[in-house]
Amino acid sequence: MNFRQLDLNLLRVLVAIHRTRSVTEAGKSLALSQPAASNALARLRDFFGDELFVRSLVGLQPTRLCEQLAPAIQAQLLAMESLVQNHQPFDALSSQRHWRLSLSDLGEILFFPRLAAALRSESPHARLSNVSVDASQVATALEARDIDLAVGILKSQHRGIRSQLLFRERYMAISSKGGPPTRRGLSKTLSHAQLAEARFVVVAPTATFHGSVEKMLTGMKLQDRILIRPRHFGSIAELAQNTDLLCIVPEMYARDLCQRLQLQMWAIEDAPVYEVNMVWHSSTDQDADQLWMRGSIKRLFARV
Repeated sequence: MNFRQLDLNLLRVLVAIHRTRSVTEAGKSLALSQPAASNALARLRDFFGDELFVRSLVGLQPTRLCEQLAPAIQAQLLAMESLVQNHQPFDALSSQRHWRLSLSDLGEILFFPRLAAALRSESPHARLSNVSVDASQVATALEARDIDLAVGILKSQHRGIRSQLLFRERYMAISSKGGPPTRRGLSKTLSHAQLAEARFVVVAPTATFHGSVEKMLTGMKLQDRILIRPRHFGSIAELAQNTDLLCIVPEMYARDLCQRLQLQMWAIEDAPVYEVNMVWHSSTDQDADQLWMRGSIKRLFARV
């Protein structure tokens, strides 16, 4: 086994397959075709004299040798990338960096336009993508550099993941003008009794579902009054305007809709407050480009 004969790009394929348990998915994450990824795996097997991955009912499973190699190789690749990045000054104006963020459906609605406008002004050659990552897989995606950072109801519960609080949110209720609740003399905060007279729309995105609204209504014994559960926030405006339902949404989105449309808004008694964080991997702590992007997001959206 001659290390000098090993193409180091093959090691990135090894790590990607170990992470995804799929040659096809590994290829996609590295912008390789399926045949190219398969050829890379064949070369790795030949070099190490080991199958490295074997097929199973739940995808490719690493061999014992692969389980020893992959984590150590991934750590070294991250360290090398960070070392190179730290010694390169970052010029936002000329950068052609492709930023890969992970935002929820609502995060894309609220954050993407302002961030894109800032990039067009300050880094006009940069590209920006919102990568779909399940909330439970954000830490893995950050470690693998599939994404640069994520913003959402996320916490740094995994080793190596950093987080910064951007703002705190609570849930609000919105409806059409003249819609429920219709009692005279209502305060700006709906009580449990007033909520019990309404029917609700609650958004439940599959990838980033946050159960606080359901828990809140369950605690009030009102979960059976949820009539509509869309997967995306894009339909909320139409639902609020054209039905007799109360839509329960985060405050930032509620205020945005009410400023643009003929809607009314109330606070909710005992509504949960949650934290919206920006999260990233510790290996990028001192990367000049990452520092610039995190600073931009903080400048645009932080309220603490």
